[in-house]
Amino acid sequence: MQNTTEISNGRAVLRLQRRFETSAHRDFRYRCTSALGAAEVTELELDLADVEYFDSTGLGVLLLLKEKAEIAHKHLILSNCRDHFKHLLDVAKLRKILDVD
Repeated sequence: MQNTTEISNGRAVLRLQRRFETSAHRDFRYRCTSALGAAEVTELELDLADVEYFDSTGLGVLLLLKEKAEIAHKHLILSNCRDHFKHLLDVAKLRKILDVD
């Protein structure tokens, strides 16, 4: 997985690639923790446009990230979600608590 992170105007954008599965979580958590720890960041956007697969562990990671963002007084946004991912969020009843753009 080749994730990229860009910070501009208070928003850190983390672009995820292909498969978001257990093997990718360590790098993902590191990038998110770094972004949430940056004083200039007020929002963390996860750009999911290129994510083709998302496992159930990933949903748990998103919930933990949401909690960490709230503790850091930062806003978490999921952007460019594909229909299958939106459906997964609906089935898990997570669209009510996650900001999906």
